[in-house]
Amino acid sequence: MTKSFSTSLIGSMPRNDEILRALRKRSKGSISEAEFLNIIDGEEDEVVKLQEKNNITYISSGELSRDNYVSFIATKLAGVRMMSMAEMLDYVEDKKAFEEILSILDVPAISIKNAICEGKISRRTNIVCDELKRLKKRTDKKVKITLPGPYLVTRSMWLPALSKNGYDSKEELGEDVIKIYAEEIKELQEIGVDIIQFDEPVLTEVVFTEGKPRTFMCAALSEKKDPTQELEFATHLIKSCMAKIDRTKSMRALHVCRGNWSKDESILLSGPYTPLIKLFENIDTDALMLEFSTKRAGELSSLFESKKIREEIILGLGVINPRTDVIEKHEDMIERAEEALRFTSKERLFLNPDCGFATFSNRPVNTLEIIDKKLSELQTAVKYLEEKYDK
Repeated sequence: MTKSFSTSLIGSMPRNDEILRALRKRSKGSISEAEFLNIIDGEEDEVVKLQEKNNITYISSGELSRDNYVSFIATKLAGVRMMSMAEMLDYVEDKKAFEEILSILDVPAISIKNAICEGKISRRTNIVCDELKRLKKRTDKKVKITLPGPYLVTRSMWLPALSKNGYDSKEELGEDVIKIYAEEIKELQEIGVDIIQFDEPVLTEVVFTEGKPRTFMCAALSEKKDPTQELEFATHLIKSCMAKIDRTKSMRALHVCRGNWSKDESILLSGPYTPLIKLFENIDTDALMLEFSTKRAGELSSLFESKKIREEIILGLGVINPRTDVIEKHEDMIERAEEALRFTSKERLFLNPDCGFATFSNRPVNTLEIIDKKLSELQTAVKYLEEKYDK
Protein backbone atom coordinates (compact mmCIF):
# COMPACT_ATOMS: atom_id res chain seq x y z
CA MET A 1 0.00 0.00 0.00
CA THR A 2 1.27 3.48 -0.81
CA LYS A 3 1.92 6.29 1.64
CA SER A 4 -1.25 8.26 2.42
CA PHE A 5 -1.60 11.62 0.67
CA SER A 6 1.37 11.13 -1.63
CA THR A 7 2.21 13.99 -4.00
CA SER A 8 3.73 14.38 -7.44
CA LEU A 9 3.82 16.81 -10.33
CA ILE A 10 2.22 15.86 -13.62
CA GLY A 11 5.29 16.57 -15.74
CA SER A 12 6.40 19.71 -17.54
CA MET A 13 7.99 22.76 -15.94
CA PRO A 14 8.71 26.16 -17.56
CA ARG A 15 11.95 26.55 -19.54
CA ASN A 16 13.95 29.75 -19.17
CA ASP A 17 15.12 31.88 -22.12
CA GLU A 18 18.53 30.19 -22.21
CA ILE A 19 16.94 26.74 -22.54
CA LEU A 20 14.54 27.97 -25.22
CA ARG A 21 17.49 29.28 -27.23
CA ALA A 22 19.30 25.99 -26.72
CA LEU A 23 16.25 24.02 -27.88
CA ARG A 24 16.14 26.07 -31.08
CA LYS A 25 19.86 25.61 -31.68
CA ARG A 26 19.63 21.87 -31.08
CA SER A 27 16.75 21.54 -33.55
CA LYS A 28 18.86 23.34 -36.16
CA GLY A 29 21.89 21.18 -35.39
CA SER A 30 24.02 24.15 -34.37
CA ILE A 31 24.84 22.62 -30.96
CA SER A 32 25.46 19.01 -30.02
CA GLU A 33 23.35 16.98 -27.61
CA ALA A 34 26.19 17.12 -25.08
CA GLU A 35 26.33 20.92 -25.31
CA PHE A 36 22.55 21.11 -24.91
CA LEU A 37 22.57 18.89 -21.82
CA ASN A 38 25.31 21.03 -20.31
CA ILE A 39 23.11 24.11 -20.74
CA ILE A 40 20.03 22.56 -19.07
CA ASP A 41 22.02 20.89 -16.28
CA GLY A 42 21.63 23.66 -13.71
CA GLU A 43 17.94 24.19 -14.39
CA GLU A 44 17.19 20.46 -14.06
CA ASP A 45 18.86 20.67 -10.65
CA GLU A 46 16.63 23.60 -9.69
CA VAL A 47 13.47 21.73 -10.71
CA VAL A 48 14.42 18.77 -8.51
CA LYS A 49 15.40 21.00 -5.57
CA LEU A 50 12.10 22.85 -5.85
CA GLN A 51 10.21 19.57 -5.50
CA GLU A 52 12.38 18.32 -2.65
CA LYS A 53 12.00 21.65 -0.83
CA ASN A 54 8.23 21.18 -0.97
CA ASN A 55 8.42 17.53 0.08
CA ILE A 56 6.99 16.08 -3.14
CA THR A 57 6.78 12.30 -2.73
CA TYR A 58 7.58 11.28 -6.32
CA ILE A 59 10.11 13.54 -8.04
CA SER A 60 9.90 14.16 -11.79
CA SER A 61 12.36 15.71 -14.24
CA GLY A 62 10.39 18.74 -15.44
CA GLU A 63 10.73 17.55 -19.06
CA LEU A 64 13.11 20.46 -19.77
CA SER A 65 14.87 18.65 -22.61
CA ARG A 66 11.59 18.16 -24.52
CA ASP A 67 10.27 20.57 -27.16
CA ASN A 68 6.74 19.77 -26.03
CA TYR A 69 4.73 16.99 -24.46
CA VAL A 70 4.73 14.79 -27.60
CA SER A 71 6.67 16.24 -30.55
CA PHE A 72 10.06 15.50 -28.94
CA ILE A 73 9.67 11.85 -29.98
CA ALA A 74 10.56 12.90 -33.53
CA THR A 75 14.21 12.97 -32.49
CA LYS A 76 13.94 9.54 -30.88
CA LEU A 77 12.25 7.50 -33.61
CA ALA A 78 13.20 6.54 -37.14
CA GLY A 79 10.45 7.03 -39.71
CA VAL A 80 9.26 10.22 -38.01
CA ARG A 81 9.67 13.82 -39.13
CA MET A 82 9.24 17.05 -37.16
CA MET A 83 6.85 19.41 -38.94
CA SER A 84 5.45 22.83 -38.13
CA MET A 85 1.72 23.35 -38.40
CA ALA A 86 2.37 25.55 -41.43
CA GLU A 87 4.20 22.67 -43.16
CA MET A 88 1.41 20.25 -42.30
CA LEU A 89 -1.18 22.47 -43.96
CA ASP A 90 0.05 21.25 -47.37
CA TYR A 91 -0.85 17.65 -46.44
CA VAL A 92 -4.08 17.82 -44.41
CA GLU A 93 -7.24 16.96 -46.28
CA ASP A 94 -9.59 19.40 -44.51
CA LYS A 95 -7.60 22.63 -44.68
CA LYS A 96 -10.47 24.80 -43.47
CA ALA A 97 -10.95 22.74 -40.29
CA PHE A 98 -7.21 22.75 -39.70
CA GLU A 99 -7.07 26.54 -39.97
CA GLU A 100 -9.95 26.77 -37.49
CA ILE A 101 -7.92 24.68 -35.05
CA LEU A 102 -5.02 27.11 -35.38
CA SER A 103 -7.28 30.12 -34.88
CA ILE A 104 -8.67 28.62 -31.65
CA LEU A 105 -5.14 27.96 -30.45
CA ASP A 106 -4.29 31.57 -31.36
CA VAL A 107 -0.64 30.97 -32.23
CA PRO A 108 1.36 31.38 -35.47
CA ALA A 109 1.24 28.19 -37.54
CA ILE A 110 5.05 28.13 -37.62
CA SER A 111 5.49 28.17 -33.82
CA ILE A 112 4.09 24.76 -32.84
CA LYS A 113 5.61 21.57 -34.21
CA ASN A 114 4.45 18.00 -34.33
CA ALA A 115 6.03 14.60 -34.92
CA ILE A 116 4.63 13.03 -38.09
CA CYS A 117 5.03 9.43 -39.25
CA GLU A 118 6.35 9.26 -42.81
CA GLY A 119 7.44 5.63 -42.95
CA LYS A 120 7.97 2.53 -40.83
CA ILE A 121 8.83 3.62 -37.29
CA SER A 122 11.42 2.15 -34.95
CA ARG A 123 13.25 3.19 -31.81
CA ARG A 124 16.36 5.03 -33.03
CA THR A 125 17.39 5.81 -29.44
CA ASN A 126 15.70 5.67 -26.06
CA ILE A 127 12.80 8.06 -25.54
CA VAL A 128 13.13 9.09 -21.87
CA CYS A 129 15.62 6.62 -20.36
CA ASP A 130 18.48 9.12 -20.43
CA GLU A 131 16.18 11.67 -18.79
CA LEU A 132 15.43 9.15 -16.04
CA LYS A 133 19.15 8.44 -15.51
CA ARG A 134 19.85 12.16 -15.05
CA LEU A 135 16.93 12.45 -12.63
CA LYS A 136 18.09 9.55 -10.48
CA LYS A 137 21.54 11.14 -10.16
CA ARG A 138 19.92 14.26 -8.71
CA THR A 139 17.70 12.74 -6.01
CA ASP A 140 17.51 9.83 -3.60
CA LYS A 141 13.72 10.13 -3.38
CA LYS A 142 11.21 8.07 -5.32
CA VAL A 143 10.90 9.11 -8.96
CA LYS A 144 8.29 9.29 -11.69
CA ILE A 145 8.89 9.32 -15.43
CA THR A 146 6.27 10.57 -17.88
CA LEU A 147 5.65 9.37 -21.43
CA PRO A 148 3.22 10.66 -24.04
CA GLY A 149 0.52 7.99 -24.09
CA PRO A 150 0.45 5.47 -26.93
CA TYR A 151 -2.94 6.70 -28.17
CA LEU A 152 -1.74 10.32 -28.18
CA VAL A 153 1.46 9.31 -29.99
CA THR A 154 -0.34 7.19 -32.59
CA ARG A 155 -3.06 9.66 -33.33
CA SER A 156 -0.85 12.77 -33.40
CA MET A 157 1.69 11.08 -35.73
CA TRP A 158 -0.91 9.89 -38.22
CA LEU A 159 -1.13 12.14 -41.28
CA PRO A 160 -2.48 9.91 -44.09
CA ALA A 161 -0.77 11.70 -46.99
CA LEU A 162 2.63 10.91 -45.44
CA SER A 163 1.98 8.07 -42.98
CA LYS A 164 0.62 5.72 -45.64
CA ASN A 165 4.17 5.45 -46.94
CA GLY A 166 4.68 3.09 -44.01
CA TYR A 167 1.25 1.93 -42.86
CA ASP A 168 -2.14 1.15 -44.33
CA SER A 169 -3.97 2.48 -41.27
CA LYS A 170 -3.63 4.28 -37.98
CA GLU A 171 -4.37 0.98 -36.26
CA GLU A 172 -1.39 -0.68 -37.95
CA LEU A 173 0.84 2.21 -36.85
CA GLY A 174 -0.42 1.73 -33.30
CA GLU A 175 0.90 -1.84 -33.18
CA ASP A 176 4.43 -0.61 -33.84
CA VAL A 177 3.99 2.08 -31.15
CA ILE A 178 3.19 -0.73 -28.69
CA LYS A 179 6.40 -2.57 -29.69
CA ILE A 180 8.49 0.58 -29.24
CA TYR A 181 6.96 1.23 -25.83
CA ALA A 182 7.65 -2.36 -24.76
CA GLU A 183 11.36 -1.77 -25.45
CA GLU A 184 11.34 1.57 -23.65
CA ILE A 185 9.50 0.31 -20.58
CA LYS A 186 11.85 -2.67 -20.21
CA GLU A 187 14.84 -0.34 -20.17
CA LEU A 188 13.15 2.13 -17.80
CA GLN A 189 12.49 -0.63 -15.30
CA GLU A 190 16.05 -1.90 -15.56
CA ILE A 191 17.22 1.61 -14.60
CA GLY A 192 14.66 1.75 -11.78
CA VAL A 193 11.56 3.94 -11.62
CA ASP A 194 8.72 4.09 -9.11
CA ILE A 195 5.95 5.41 -11.38
CA ILE A 196 5.60 5.23 -15.16
CA GLN A 197 2.91 7.68 -16.25
CA PHE A 198 1.25 7.78 -19.66
CA ASP A 199 -0.18 11.18 -20.63
CA GLU A 200 -3.40 10.89 -22.66
CA PRO A 201 -5.02 14.36 -22.77
CA VAL A 202 -6.44 13.64 -26.23
CA LEU A 203 -9.00 11.26 -24.72
CA THR A 204 -11.19 14.18 -23.69
CA GLU A 205 -11.08 15.51 -27.26
CA VAL A 206 -12.74 12.26 -28.30
CA VAL A 207 -15.70 12.56 -25.94
CA PHE A 208 -16.20 16.32 -25.50
CA THR A 209 -16.08 17.69 -29.06
CA GLU A 210 -18.82 15.58 -30.61
CA GLY A 211 -21.03 17.94 -32.61
CA LYS A 212 -18.88 20.91 -31.61
CA PRO A 213 -16.04 22.77 -33.37
CA ARG A 214 -12.77 20.86 -33.16
CA THR A 215 -10.10 22.22 -30.85
CA PHE A 216 -6.37 21.79 -31.19
CA MET A 217 -6.52 19.62 -28.08
CA CYS A 218 -3.13 18.04 -27.68
CA ALA A 219 -2.13 17.48 -31.31
CA ALA A 220 -5.33 15.59 -32.14
CA LEU A 221 -4.92 16.35 -35.82
CA SER A 222 -5.82 13.11 -37.53
CA GLU A 223 -9.35 12.19 -38.44
CA LYS A 224 -11.33 10.58 -35.67
CA LYS A 225 -13.94 7.89 -35.97
CA ASP A 226 -17.07 7.33 -33.91
CA PRO A 227 -16.20 8.04 -30.22
CA THR A 228 -16.98 4.44 -29.25
CA GLN A 229 -14.55 3.11 -31.86
CA GLU A 230 -11.89 5.64 -30.86
CA LEU A 231 -12.16 4.71 -27.18
CA GLU A 232 -11.90 1.01 -28.04
CA PHE A 233 -8.76 1.76 -30.05
CA ALA A 234 -7.35 3.89 -27.23
CA THR A 235 -8.15 1.20 -24.66
CA HIS A 236 -6.32 -1.41 -26.73
CA LEU A 237 -3.19 0.74 -27.08
CA ILE A 238 -3.04 1.89 -23.46
CA LYS A 239 -3.85 -1.50 -21.96
CA SER A 240 -1.26 -3.19 -24.18
CA CYS A 241 1.43 -0.76 -22.98
CA MET A 242 0.33 -0.91 -19.34
CA ALA A 243 0.75 -4.69 -19.53
CA LYS A 244 4.43 -4.18 -20.39
CA ILE A 245 4.99 -2.49 -16.99
CA ASP A 246 5.98 -5.00 -14.31
CA ARG A 247 3.94 -3.64 -11.41
CA THR A 248 6.20 -5.36 -8.88
CA LYS A 249 8.81 -2.79 -9.94
CA SER A 250 6.81 0.31 -10.94
CA MET A 251 3.35 1.77 -10.48
CA ARG A 252 1.25 2.14 -13.63
CA ALA A 253 -0.36 5.58 -14.01
CA LEU A 254 -2.51 7.44 -16.53
CA HIS A 255 -2.90 11.22 -16.74
CA VAL A 256 -5.91 12.85 -18.40
CA CYS A 257 -6.83 16.54 -18.65
CA ARG A 258 -8.86 18.79 -20.97
CA GLY A 259 -6.17 20.93 -22.55
CA ASN A 260 -3.38 23.01 -21.07
CA TRP A 261 -2.13 25.45 -23.71
CA SER A 262 -4.03 28.56 -22.63
CA LYS A 263 -4.90 30.51 -19.50
CA ASP A 264 -8.28 31.23 -21.09
CA GLU A 265 -10.45 28.56 -19.47
CA SER A 266 -13.34 29.36 -21.80
CA ILE A 267 -11.64 27.78 -24.83
CA LEU A 268 -10.69 24.56 -23.03
CA LEU A 269 -12.88 21.45 -22.99
CA SER A 270 -15.48 20.73 -20.30
CA GLY A 271 -17.28 17.66 -19.06
CA PRO A 272 -17.26 14.97 -16.33
CA TYR A 273 -15.16 11.81 -16.62
CA THR A 274 -18.26 9.65 -17.02
CA PRO A 275 -17.68 8.83 -20.75
CA LEU A 276 -14.16 7.61 -19.91
CA ILE A 277 -14.97 5.43 -16.91
CA LYS A 278 -15.17 2.22 -18.96
CA LEU A 279 -11.72 2.94 -20.40
CA PHE A 280 -10.35 3.72 -16.92
CA GLU A 281 -11.70 0.40 -15.66
CA ASN A 282 -10.33 -1.66 -18.56
CA ILE A 283 -6.75 -0.42 -19.05
CA ASP A 284 -5.41 -2.10 -15.87
CA THR A 285 -3.82 1.02 -14.40
CA ASP A 286 -2.85 1.45 -10.75
CA ALA A 287 -3.43 5.21 -10.65
CA LEU A 288 -5.38 7.94 -12.42
CA MET A 289 -3.82 11.43 -12.30
CA LEU A 290 -6.78 13.64 -13.11
CA GLU A 291 -7.71 17.28 -13.55
CA PHE A 292 -10.12 18.33 -10.81
CA SER A 293 -9.25 21.85 -9.66
CA THR A 294 -11.61 23.48 -12.16
CA LYS A 295 -15.37 23.14 -12.55
CA ARG A 296 -14.73 22.01 -16.13
CA ALA A 297 -13.82 18.58 -14.75
CA GLY A 298 -17.25 17.85 -13.30
CA GLU A 299 -18.09 16.40 -9.90
CA LEU A 300 -15.91 13.93 -8.02
CA SER A 301 -18.93 11.78 -7.36
CA SER A 302 -19.34 11.05 -11.08
CA LEU A 303 -15.91 9.39 -11.18
CA PHE A 304 -16.57 7.30 -8.11
CA GLU A 305 -19.74 5.82 -9.54
CA SER A 306 -17.30 3.09 -10.57
CA LYS A 307 -16.79 0.45 -7.86
CA LYS A 308 -13.45 -0.52 -9.42
CA ILE A 309 -12.16 3.05 -9.21
CA ARG A 310 -13.43 3.42 -5.63
CA GLU A 311 -11.86 0.23 -4.38
CA GLU A 312 -8.88 -0.59 -6.58
CA ILE A 313 -7.39 2.50 -8.28
CA ILE A 314 -5.42 5.36 -6.78
CA LEU A 315 -6.79 8.81 -7.57
CA GLY A 316 -4.25 11.53 -8.24
CA LEU A 317 -6.58 14.42 -7.36
CA GLY A 318 -5.87 17.69 -9.14
CA VAL A 319 -5.97 20.45 -6.51
CA ILE A 320 -3.75 23.03 -8.27
CA ASN A 321 -4.63 24.86 -11.48
CA PRO A 322 -1.33 25.21 -13.41
CA ARG A 323 -2.78 27.92 -15.67
CA THR A 324 -3.53 30.57 -13.05
CA ASP A 325 -1.32 32.94 -11.05
CA VAL A 326 -3.69 32.62 -8.09
CA ILE A 327 -2.09 30.72 -5.22
CA GLU A 328 -4.58 28.09 -4.09
CA LYS A 329 -5.17 28.08 -0.33
CA HIS A 330 -4.23 24.96 1.55
CA GLU A 331 -7.62 25.08 3.28
CA ASP A 332 -9.31 24.62 -0.11
CA MET A 333 -6.97 21.73 -0.96
CA ILE A 334 -7.82 20.07 2.35
CA GLU A 335 -11.53 20.49 1.71
CA ARG A 336 -11.15 18.92 -1.74
CA ALA A 337 -9.12 16.01 -0.34
CA GLU A 338 -11.68 15.38 2.40
CA GLU A 339 -14.42 15.33 -0.21
CA ALA A 340 -12.49 12.57 -2.02
CA LEU A 341 -12.08 10.67 1.26
CA ARG A 342 -15.85 10.16 1.28
CA PHE A 343 -15.28 7.78 -1.64
CA THR A 344 -11.76 6.36 -1.28
CA SER A 345 -9.08 5.63 1.31
CA LYS A 346 -6.19 7.92 2.27
CA GLU A 347 -3.72 5.42 0.79
CA ARG A 348 -5.49 5.65 -2.56
CA LEU A 349 -5.49 9.44 -2.62
CA PHE A 350 -2.62 11.36 -4.20
CA LEU A 351 -2.60 15.17 -4.50
CA ASN A 352 -1.16 16.91 -7.56
CA PRO A 353 -1.62 19.77 -10.05
CA ASP A 354 -4.18 19.29 -12.82
CA CYS A 355 -1.50 19.17 -15.51
CA GLY A 356 2.04 20.33 -16.27
CA PHE A 357 3.16 23.94 -16.00
CA ALA A 358 4.53 24.18 -19.56
CA THR A 359 2.80 22.03 -22.16
CA PHE A 360 4.76 23.71 -24.97
CA SER A 361 8.35 24.75 -24.24
CA ASN A 362 7.80 28.23 -25.69
CA ARG A 363 4.37 28.75 -24.09
CA PRO A 364 4.68 28.06 -20.34
CA VAL A 365 1.52 28.71 -18.35
CA ASN A 366 3.33 29.64 -15.14
CA THR A 367 6.62 30.68 -13.46
CA LEU A 368 8.85 28.87 -10.99
CA GLU A 369 8.18 31.55 -8.36
CA ILE A 370 4.42 31.01 -8.47
CA ILE A 371 4.82 27.22 -8.73
CA ASP A 372 6.92 27.28 -5.55
CA LYS A 373 4.17 29.13 -3.68
CA LYS A 374 1.51 26.73 -4.95
CA LEU A 375 3.57 23.71 -3.87
CA SER A 376 4.19 25.27 -0.47
CA GLU A 377 0.43 25.42 0.08
CA LEU A 378 0.19 21.81 -1.08
CA GLN A 379 2.82 20.79 1.46
CA THR A 380 0.88 22.57 4.23
CA ALA A 381 -2.30 20.77 3.19
CA VAL A 382 -0.59 17.36 3.20
CA LYS A 383 0.94 17.98 6.62
CA TYR A 384 -2.48 18.80 8.04
CA LEU A 385 -4.10 15.73 6.45
CA GLU A 386 -1.35 13.44 7.72
CA GLU A 387 -1.66 14.77 11.27
CA LYS A 388 -5.43 14.39 11.18
CA TYR A 389 -5.77 10.99 9.50
CA ASP A 390 -2.49 9.11 10.12
CA LYS A 391 -3.22 8.26 13.74
